[in-house]
Amino acid sequence: MFLIIMGVAGSGKTTIGQRTADQFGLPYYEGDAFHPAENIEKMSQGVPLTDSDRAGWLDILSTLIAEKLEAGESGVLACSALKASYRDQLQMDPDRVHFIYLKGDYDLIHSRLAARSDHYMPPDLLRSQFDDLEEPSEVYAVDIDRPLDAIFEDVFSYVRSLGLEARRSRR
Repeated sequence: MFLIIMGVAGSGKTTIGQRTADQFGLPYYEGDAFHPAENIEKMSQGVPLTDSDRAGWLDILSTLIAEKLEAGESGVLACSALKASYRDQLQMDPDRVHFIYLKGDYDLIHSRLAARSDHYMPPDLLRSQFDDLEEPSEVYAVDIDRPLDAIFEDVFSYVRSLGLEARRSRR
């Protein structure tokens, strides 16, 4: 099974994705790490990515998912998956690929982006992400305007409902 944690930049994909992977003993894949250098340079310069820019990146991610599923492996992928066509490309098996949409409004997420200094994407690019976002109605959505522990509990409950068991904590 593959879980894709999706949403605009600053919605918490990395934080939620890593903790979900840890909770369920799954490998974690950071979608941003698969962007070609040209994409990262564009975003660093404040230039929004186009569908053409994202095409190769989405090919890499869909290949990753397909290869892992073919090998009988599971994982958690943090990926913006802003448009329905992007999600369609990543959704190769509805029984084994599940999206979790981290949903928040522009002001909340902009304030989060403005507060972080460890990412190449400037807060000014957030508007372009919201402009590109085609909000999914067919995936599990989590409101991120709540305490982090409440968000985690919603995500973990959903993942458990898919049949995954949390790994036992070591004492």
